[in-house]
Formats: sequence, structure tokens, C-alpha cells
Amino acid sequence: MSEISARLFVWLQRLLPKYLLTSLLYGVARIRRVAIKDFLIRRLVALYDVDVSELARPVPEGYTSLNDFFTRELAPGARPVDGPAESIVSPVDGTVSACGHIDRTQIFQAKGRDYSIEDLLATDTVEAENYIDGAFVTIYLAPYNYHRVHAPFAGRLAAARYVPGALYSVNEATVQHLSGLFTRNERLICHIRTGAGPMVLIFVGATNVGTIHSIWTGDVRPRRGGVVEDYRLRQDPTQLEIAKGDLLGWFNMGSTVILLLPPGVSDAFAGLKAGQRVHVGEAIGRLPAAK
Repeated sequence: MSEISARLFVWLQRLLPKYLLTSLLYGVARIRRVAIKDFLIRRLVALYDVDVSELARPVPEGYTSLNDFFTRELAPGARPVDGPAESIVSPVDGTVSACGHIDRTQIFQAKGRDYSIEDLLATDTVEAENYIDGAFVTIYLAPYNYHRVHAPFAGRLAAARYVPGALYSVNEATVQHLSGLFTRNERLICHIRTGAGPMVLIFVGATNVGTIHSIWTGDVRPRRGGVVEDYRLRQDPTQLEIAKGDLLGWFNMGSTVILLLPPGVSDAFAGLKAGQRVHVGEAIGRLPAAK
């Protein structure tokens, strides 16, 4: 996409009724009439060249709707999880948008565009201090990617908070040209305690992401505004414990996941680079020895 086209794309997003479009797609994606859902699934596979060879169910007859296909599971063994306890594995299939060191409180989005930990975490200002001079990785999920999110490390969920916001696209053109994109969009922030310290995993919503789903919160529908919602984690305490590679949730359309790590592991993602493709379970960094 040319520079002019990219800027025009971002400008048009400001005008489009993003919530209305997302709501309409939410309904279309859940149509169960066989002829319609099969047509939609086949068109999606053809349009985005989706790899169906590693799926657990046949396409399209194995899926009840387009959304069922979007949130598809893989066949057993399709994503082996890197074994060593200190390894950090990719939580998603996607492309690295940015990664590296957090410069005091500033996280790199694109050339000339940073955003702050405080803005990203919204009301979690005390928690934000844990990540000053830490490390981060931002991974973009394209429409053809597997859309489930898995645990990048073992730990225990300490808090889950939903931050209402906009629904801008999170593709490369928007990342490059819209300042503070990930602090504008809606997001589900998961605070995880590990043997190496606190970590954060963030589900970032986007245009056409009709729902973010996590195993703790269930479906979270987009909200244009309102206050940050702090979910009460009333489940069996054992459900808050997660092993590396465990399923955490999924997106109903393409979006982005961000990981934040505290200082002391600022070289954790040194082997990654922007534009690199990663897969669930693949080692992308290493944790320090347990505290």
C-alpha cells in the first residue's frame, strides 16, 4: 500500500461507522443456514488462502457458521509447545509488528510513533510501574491466521480488565499512520503472575472483531464507551492457574496481542524482528531464573 493510500485508508476509518459494521458482521458470521455459511467459509478460504490442512474438522461441512470457522481449533499436535520451563512461547500465530526494549515508559509502535505503558494499561497505573524499562512484543493476527490465543508461559491470572475503546483496523497501514492505536482500541488486559515476576497479556480489539473471548470472562462484546470493567474472578482457583500452551481465549476476527515483561528480561525478545512470522508454541524468548 502506497503512503497516500495508507493515509487515505486511515482517514476513511475515522468516517466509517465501525461499530455498526462490526455489529452487522457479527450477525452475518453467525448465520447457520448451510448454503450461506458454506459459501462464506469457502470464500474466506479462497480470498485469504487459509491453510486448511492442519485443521481438526473438515471444511466447510465441519463448521456451523463462519464464526465457528474463524475460531477454529487445530488438529492435535499441530502446534507443539517448546518444553523448557524458562522459554517464552508465542501465544498466537501471526506476524511480529514490533518488539524490544520499553524506553522507560514508552513502547514503540512505528517509526515516529510511541505510546505509554500507562495509556495502554488505562487504570492500572500502579501495575504500569512494573514494566518501566521492561520488554514488549506486539503480534498481529491476519484474517488467514489461527485465531486462538494460548499461554506464553506458566502462571496464575491475577486480574482481567476490559477497556472500552475504538475499533480501528490494526493492519500495518494503520499501525504506521495512527498514533496511539493500541491505546485507542478496546482491549482485554490479563495480568499474570509468574515465577519470574508479573507479566501482562493484552487482547486488542479491532474493526470487525465482534467479540473477544477469554476462558475467564466469556464473550466480551465491543462497547463504544463507559468505564473500565474489572472482572471478578470467582471461578475455582485452579482455573486461574495456567500452564504454558494452555488455551486462554480467541478473537472472532483478526487482531493483535501484546505481551509486556518487567525489567531484567529486556533482551527476552532479542531474537525477534518486525515482520517475522511466529506460531503458537514456538520459542520467542526466555525468562530469567525464578525469583
